[in-house]
Amino acid sequence: MDAAIWGVELAFGEERERIYLVEPTGPIEDDPDLTDKKFSRNPTKSFRSTQPFKIVGEVTNWLGHSPEQVKTMKDALAKLKEQGINSLNDE
Repeated sequence: MDAAIWGVELAFGEERERIYLVEPTGPIEDDPDLTDKKFSRNPTKSFRSTQPFKIVGEVTNWLGHSPEQVKTMKDALAKLKEQGINSLNDE
């Protein structure tokens, strides 16, 4: 759940933050942005697929990070971008 919360807190846009429960409609694989690049064995349970995901629900009751934590994370991401690192897939 923590990874999903970070996802909505770091997303661009002004719309209401949402966390959806989904089911794959095709094959899935570990997200290489995280697996073995940053976290061994995919503990965040982050996956991707070339097929769409079906929304089966929405998490409506979740507690976000403090404004200070979000600012610290955004500052760290900005620093990486300044260094030319835009994705963990960058070699």
